[in-house]
Amino acid sequence: MAESSNTSASVQGKATVKRMAKLGVSALVIMNIVAVVSLRGLPAEATYGVSSAFYYLFAAIVFLIPVSLIAAELAAMFPFQQGGMFRWVGEAFGKKLGFLAIWLQWIESTIWYPTVLTFGTVSLAFIGMDVTTDSVLASNKVYTIVAMLAIYWIATFITLKGMGWVGKVTKVGGIVGTIAPVILLVILGVIYLCMGGQIQMNLHGSFWPDFSNFNNIVLACSIFLFYAGMEMSGIHVREIKDPTRNYPKAVFIGAFVTVLIFILGTYSLGIVIPAKDINLVQSLLVGFDNYFAFMHVKWLSPVIAICLAFGVLAGVLTWVAGPSKGVFSVGRAGYLPPFFQKTNKNGVQKNILYIQGAIVTFLAFIMVVMPSVESFYQIMSQLTVVLYLIAYLLMFAAAIYLRYSMKDAKRPFRIGSKGNWLMWIVGGVGFLGSLLAFIFSFLPTNSIDMGSHVVWFSVLIGGVILFVALPFIILKFKKTSWLMPGNEFVPFHWDNSPEAKAALKAAQEEFDKEQANG
Repeated sequence: MAESSNTSASVQGKATVKRMAKLGVSALVIMNIVAVVSLRGLPAEATYGVSSAFYYLFAAIVFLIPVSLIAAELAAMFPFQQGGMFRWVGEAFGKKLGFLAIWLQWIESTIWYPTVLTFGTVSLAFIGMDVTTDSVLASNKVYTIVAMLAIYWIATFITLKGMGWVGKVTKVGGIVGTIAPVILLVILGVIYLCMGGQIQMNLHGSFWPDFSNFNNIVLACSIFLFYAGMEMSGIHVREIKDPTRNYPKAVFIGAFVTVLIFILGTYSLGIVIPAKDINLVQSLLVGFDNYFAFMHVKWLSPVIAICLAFGVLAGVLTWVAGPSKGVFSVGRAGYLPPFFQKTNKNGVQKNILYIQGAIVTFLAFIMVVMPSVESFYQIMSQLTVVLYLIAYLLMFAAAIYLRYSMKDAKRPFRIGSKGNWLMWIVGGVGFLGSLLAFIFSFLPTNSIDMGSHVVWFSVLIGGVILFVALPFIILKFKKTSWLMPGNEFVPFHWDNSPEAKAALKAAQEEFDKEQANG
């Protein structure tokens, strides 16, 4: 999951389609790359050396490509119906599971904040010129908590100012804090090799990992989160030129570039840091520092640290504003109490942001009971993975089910020209791959000191039970008064009421008119 994503509305807007600027293939490719690519996870895979490429390619085959293909079909299938994951799962399995899917997208991003913020605080710690002193500061829990919450609440208050402020920061931050650093990291690796630098990675190691070591499997499961988010661009399908043709093209190009960036970036990091010395939280900054020291340009270390920290702020801004806006829009359709539907004068979902902030603050203080900042980072990452994978399991199952429940629906982009066998392969591989990663994500790793396994299992199992149960508890008390007056969410296809049929027809006609007008 990236630090930057234009997910400003997983479930957004109205049935009436308004004219807007159209996205071309190149713009959508950049959005997909920025949405998915994140540098903070490179150290975790760099520990595998040459075999890290296997994990990236394996996860791409069993997860990234299936997600991209499924999202392409579903987005093209529902080009004017708002909803993203909520729409796709809801059309197949009903409102409750659709609500669960969008809820999990929001809550997993909320839990994800402490991990990316931990990376941000480390970046800030490395602004100094002494790597030893910087490493000590980065490992300090008090500093990490204070800096983490400072960055998060600054991002929240900026978000409360409106999307104009968010857009200004994220537009620059995505390039300066994510794309430019990974390109620089690869270039530094090439220069380092050309200048005869000592290679720390065993380039003669096996491409195939040691499957007998469960620690490898557990840490490797986190790579699925690296690829999470490719489906997010599906919510922009109404803003794309010729979506049925350009959306799939942009997704596939973005997926290929994403895999390439991850493999080259990980190798560049492994070349300059021995696997035994890699720290999941600090090693990206240490890697840059080692390259700069070798090339006698150590003054660049604080510069890259500031860039990465800015990228974190930009990403947090986008995700603070994005998934929360999605669950807010679903709430306006009658799924959340009026308290959660309140906005400030800028139209921003203030109460949801405050609740989100309270959860992030609570999770930050969990760090106190963890043995180290690195162990906190790992367990929060794993909880994020398992929650997001539940949403993906629902999405894969929904895509297969819709082949039968909506077999006559138009599918401008279709996985397989005839029959459903290819859908079963793609959806089945994605489902089984996600299920495998979900199961292994619960296994504790011995390579990082987690303290008692009781803490590990309590946080993961307890967190999953709590966050999956909450949306059903909310719906248990759902009232008709929760529906926001004037809300025009496009009805599901299975809603056979006259009002729903009329609204769906009107939305279809409006969309056709917009497409005809270019």
